[in-house]
Amino acid sequence: MAKYLISFPSAAMVVADDCWDAVVRDSHAVIEEARAAGVYVFGGGIDEGVPPMLVSADGAVIGGGYPWAPTLNGGLTILELPSCDEAIAWAARIARACRCDQELRVFGFDPQS
Repeated sequence: MAKYLISFPSAAMVVADDCWDAVVRDSHAVIEEARAAGVYVFGGGIDEGVPPMLVSADGAVIGGGYPWAPTLNGGLTILELPSCDEAIAWAARIARACRCDQELRVFGFDPQS
């Protein structure tokens, strides 16, 4: 089985203030369903209150990430699934719950990690 990364950038979540409770409830329900199905690996979101740091091999630290790369923010979920079709189905469930499209990628899991 492959691991799939399902994610979205923060800007994709355009939700009315009075809908946030429903988004949280619905997204947590999908994650609970994934756990019950035994396909949930982990998930969460980037803490956007803490700026990224670029750390070099000698330990030098520069504030900010790669200047040429897009900003990394938003939420992500990794699921272990038997097929891309099942990954698409789970991504659609998460998209419905989060009220925004989800990006789907095969996650290059390193079994030595």
